[in-house]
This record gives sequence, structure tokens and C-alpha cells, in this order.
Amino acid sequence: MPTEVTTDVSNYEAKGYGDPSHTMKALTWQGKNSVKVVETACPKIIDEGDVILKVTGSTICGSDLHLFHEAIPDLQKGDILGHEFCGIIESVGPAVKKVKVGDRAVASFQIACGKCYYCQKKLSSMCERTNSNEEAVKLYGRRTAGMFGYSHFTGGFAGGQAEYVRVPFGDVNLLQLPDDVPDEKGLYLSDVLGTSWNAVVDTGVEKGDTVAIWGAGPVGQMVAEFSFFNGASRVILIDGGHGKWRLDFVKKILPKLETIDYTGLPKGESVTSTLKRMCDGRGPDVAIECAAGEYTKGWAHYFERLLGMETDTSELVNEMITSVRAYGRCGITGVYAGYCNHFNIGSLMETGIHLCGNGQAPVQKYWEELLKYIQEDKIHPLDMVTHRYMLEDMEKVYDLFNKRDPGMQKVFVQTKFSAPPAPGTPALTVI
Repeated sequence: MPTEVTTDVSNYEAKGYGDPSHTMKALTWQGKNSVKVVETACPKIIDEGDVILKVTGSTICGSDLHLFHEAIPDLQKGDILGHEFCGIIESVGPAVKKVKVGDRAVASFQIACGKCYYCQKKLSSMCERTNSNEEAVKLYGRRTAGMFGYSHFTGGFAGGQAEYVRVPFGDVNLLQLPDDVPDEKGLYLSDVLGTSWNAVVDTGVEKGDTVAIWGAGPVGQMVAEFSFFNGASRVILIDGGHGKWRLDFVKKILPKLETIDYTGLPKGESVTSTLKRMCDGRGPDVAIECAAGEYTKGWAHYFERLLGMETDTSELVNEMITSVRAYGRCGITGVYAGYCNHFNIGSLMETGIHLCGNGQAPVQKYWEELLKYIQEDKIHPLDMVTHRYMLEDMEKVYDLFNKRDPGMQKVFVQTKFSAPPAPGTPALTVI
């Protein structure tokens, strides 16, 4: 399926698509565990459906750390990062009809054409026309949508951890934000809210369920909140090591939450045995993985990943499969790039487990519903937002986020174009 958008524009200046007479600050990938804020050319309209967005807010996602660690293929030095952002429309291409200059808008992290088979079914993350990378097709057996700031494996589009960003198919990939939704709430419709909501509804969480969640970061936190919202009677959140402080953080917000610190279990106990004991010997009804396939727990997988024998570890997936009750449901929301070893397919088949790849969530499918819930104060994105930083400090912020700095859950990154902090949101932290 041919693309209908100019791809591999990961740095406007380096690729010859920038406006050298106007420059901006942008965060760029410089190699494994290395990012840098640079002065570079601003984007300009390339395709007739493009929108240039003046960025007023961005953030760091746990999946950005996979790029930081070089766990995602086909990154190039100088790529502009960032897939969650909002802003004010600066200019539009001649084909843009729905949004206009001056509108406040949030972008979806994926780039959709709005017309292909999957876009028509509101499965925008599987758009057939916005990712020209053939290696991804070979690996996954089908095309996936382009993504902002997420390597040439996903089309090579410059991201929004910058002062300006080009948004292809702007009418499709931008949601106008009403005046009663400040950037600090609307920004997270870009990814984390839609991804978390999709994890819950796609895995089939329903009234009365017991749900176990692996990973207490922002996605895990919102999956816990949304599970209760969807009627779950019990939610058990699992984390440990450098991230175990997050268990207490989320429990203060969701008092009904139960937690497991996997690094503090008694000798001879495992996550699986602990969940069985907590759930009448059978295990939870639903398990949702919100961590990712790069975080190994055992030495075997550590060395297999180090030697390139696998791209992802199967440990957390195996824990889910063996923990849930027979015929239970398991959803994978954390990022997995390729192959893993030692997958317990026997347990899956013999005990009737339903394993669901929640995919790169089609966030646009849920935009209107989630925006309405924010306006009605039924969901609370600010519960996860702990810090506010300047774009110029992003090199240090990445380092802190990578270390799971205690107390840092989700951040709001402002630019020179941002409004002052909205009431009830974190004040600016100066590094």
C-alpha cells in the first residue's frame, strides 16, 4: 500500500525540509543513553494536508526510554524525539479544512491518513499509508502507522519534544481542545490516556473482575484507575526495585488498590504464587502488562538480550499467563519490539488463556469519549502529573526519568509558548 505522506523527515534541517531562516530548540537522539537539546531549523509545510503546530506542552513517556536505551531499531543520530504533545496551530496546508490557525489542539502519537481500511474502522494505529518502512512489514506481517519521534522503523517523523512540529494529515491527527481543558489535562490524550483506556477495554475488564497490573508507571496507574472505573472489584498493582516507590504513590490516589513489591517477596515466593494466594488459589481474572519487554529479571534473559539472541524478554508475559485463573485474559500494553525466548505457550494452550496484544492503541478511537470524561471530572489525568520542566532542561529530565527518580511519575514540559501553569498543576521546577 503506497504512502500518501512524505516520510523520513526526522530532523527538518538535516533532511532538507526545514526553514533555515527560522530556528527552534528541539531534543535530539545522539546515541545510546544520550540526548541533546539543539538549535535547528523549524518545520515547514511539505504536503498539502500538513499542519505546523507551535508546541505548548510535551512530556516523556516510558516508551521514550526504549529509544533512549536503543531498544527500538533504526534510530539515527539527530532524530527529534517526542510522541506526546499539544500546542497552537501556526499554519496549515491548502487541503486542511477542519482545524485552523490559532486553534489549541493535541496530536495523536500515531499518524493516520483517515482514509485507508484500518482508519475507516477507527484503528488508526494500523494506518496503511503513513509508514514506508519495509523492515517493519517483514517483521510484523503488515503495516503499522507512522509515529511521531519514534525512529525510522515507524516512518521517521520528527517528534514534539521541540518548539514546533509538523503534523501530517492535520485534520485527522489533531483534536481541538476546548477552553475548559487546559494543556496540562489535554496533553495526555496524545497517548497515555488512550493507551491505558484501550488496555482496559480491549482486554475485557468488566464489573466484578480482579485485575492484576504489571508496572506502576503512568500507564499502569491509569490502567488501575480505569479498571476501577470499568467496574473491577479488586486491582492489584505490581512493581519493585527502583520503581517500588510508585506503589505507595498510586495507592495514595487509589486507596482500594492492593500492591505487590516483587523485590520484597519472602524467600520461595513468586509473583505468581502471591497472586494465587491473594485470589482464592485461582488467580486474578485479568492480567495487564504495562512495563515492556526490555526489563529482564533473570540472568538468562539478561545475557540473551545482551548477545542479541532476543529483542524482548518473555518473563512478565509468562508471569501473567501462569498467574491468571484458567481461561483468564492477559493483555500486553508495554512495548515489545520483536522476538522473545522461552515463551510458555504450553500454559497458554492447556489452560485456555486468552492473550491479547493491545497494540499501539488507536487513541483517536477514544478521543471524544475521554475528552468528555475529563470535562465531567470523571477521569483525572493530573493524578499522575508530578513535575513541570522547561524544554531546555530535557537532557537532565531524561536522566532523572530513566533513573525512576523518586517522586517523578509524569511530567509536563513547557516551551516559551506555554501558558502559565493551570490551577492545581505542578509549578515549574528549575534544574
